[in-house]
Amino acid sequence: MKRQHRLILDAFLLGIVGAGAAQFFNLLLRYISLFLQGTIAGYSAPGLPTEGGHLVQVIGPHGLWLIPVVTTIGGLISGFLVYAFAPEAEGHGSDTVVKAFHHMKGYLRPRVAPIKTIASAITIGSGGAAGREGPTALITAGVGSIYADFGHRSDEDRRLLIIMGMAAGLAAIFRSPVGTAFFAIEVLYGGMEFEASALLYTMVASIVAYGLNGLFGGFTPLFIVPDSLLLPTTSEYGWYLVLGIMSGIVATVLPPAFYGMRDLFHKIPCPPHFKPAIGGLLLGLLALVLPQVLGGGYGWIQLAIDGKLGLWLLCILPLAKIVAMSLTVSSGGSGGVFAPSLYVGAMLGGALATIFHLPTAPFVVVGMSAVFGAAGRVPIATLLMVVEMTGGYQLLVVTALAVSISYFIQYILADHLSYPCLYEAQVEGREHSPAHHAEYMLAALHILNAHEIQLAGPSEHIKLQQLLKTGIPIDLSDEKQLRMGRVKISADGKTIAEIMDVLPEEKRKLARIVAVFRGRHSLLSYDTLRLQTEDQVLCIGPAEVWDDLGKHLVFDTGTEK
Repeated sequence: MKRQHRLILDAFLLGIVGAGAAQFFNLLLRYISLFLQGTIAGYSAPGLPTEGGHLVQVIGPHGLWLIPVVTTIGGLISGFLVYAFAPEAEGHGSDTVVKAFHHMKGYLRPRVAPIKTIASAITIGSGGAAGREGPTALITAGVGSIYADFGHRSDEDRRLLIIMGMAAGLAAIFRSPVGTAFFAIEVLYGGMEFEASALLYTMVASIVAYGLNGLFGGFTPLFIVPDSLLLPTTSEYGWYLVLGIMSGIVATVLPPAFYGMRDLFHKIPCPPHFKPAIGGLLLGLLALVLPQVLGGGYGWIQLAIDGKLGLWLLCILPLAKIVAMSLTVSSGGSGGVFAPSLYVGAMLGGALATIFHLPTAPFVVVGMSAVFGAAGRVPIATLLMVVEMTGGYQLLVVTALAVSISYFIQYILADHLSYPCLYEAQVEGREHSPAHHAEYMLAALHILNAHEIQLAGPSEHIKLQQLLKTGIPIDLSDEKQLRMGRVKISADGKTIAEIMDVLPEEKRKLARIVAVFRGRHSLLSYDTLRLQTEDQVLCIGPAEVWDDLGKHLVFDTGTEK
């Protein structure tokens, strides 16, 4: 079977898994919420009518006083599960998938998916200010990684499988088949870059997941937008421009606030298992004043669309939600950042509309896209997702305007910040991703080999491939050299880190192995890669390192004695 055909079949299968994972996670979350928040704390937040909820806040006979107890218990249980069994499951799951794609060859430990499922359901179900998208993305991506292991798939296929799984899970959660397919290939990069070769597969996976999920939950958009929502008038375009500017500023503040809180929690002198409980306690205390910050907040977004929230709430909730999300996720709790970020944008748009007596619903919808599209560096995907989640297709033009302005402002303002984006594992473009380094190295060698290169004089030419085979170093512009070596028999089974350990510490930072060629295959260089006899390794370093590396590598075509 051709590789492309097999990947399409994989996408179809992962679409089925995504729909099932979303249904299971939603069911688990519902029961945990009913028990922890409903039964113990006597509290119920507004829920989406499209998911069987009611737009009513219910506060029990004990008031809000038991909420801090519940959020602390949820954080304690979640922290124990994550840090005892799968520390990589902490935080927002989408970033873990991005990191696995770039730096771990798409590998996610099999235990991550079940631990993430339970820990996230407990975190959010106890009132944690986090979203469902991150956990679902990591759960289905984890299944994709397991599936790749069973099928003995290549690293390239495994990377594709995890982003197919991510797209499928998100499509089922958000009822957004096109937007989530784009999200899975756009979230990998912080610049205007896509993993375009994966789009067909993520699209198939997300459409299958959306279709199957619709059989159980319906096909109506997640949010209900009034039928009276008309195309914006020409005079309103200026206000959407203002909203884009405001959203860009808020989106600039959001990542440093989120990761700054994480850095503060890292400094707390206690085991990480207990830090989500500390975050949960602080969140619960905040909720005594503003219970609207609990959970993902989709019900409150719907109330903002309906124009049923007062100006004071609309003005204070964006800041409060940023704090609440940071207390929940930055402390080590398990949950996504997509829903809370949409919430921030929704309230910002609602506040602007209320202050200037504009129609509330369209500004809430546009604000959702503008804030997260910029903060997550996913403008195209967010534009499509929010439009699909609300059915507000009439707003496509003004949403694109606001998102573009917001993204541009955030990109400029956040350029020199320590945390410019909500997804820390993003890289700027394909050329910056370790997943593509070997690909670019081979392309560069092919281009160079197709032409003769000049060495010492105008008449002395030699092909790069022939030169590398001789073991003769090629001088580079930074006083380093490019040289090809062969692994000695005595070094068989050693890792790259062990090979480089022969260098004195002061030289170790000056040299590196940039690629490994094993037969017809090129391998990405990383510290734990075990080398085999006759592997060809491409090295960069100053002239003084070659003698030391000669303990493990042969830099000529002779036979090892």
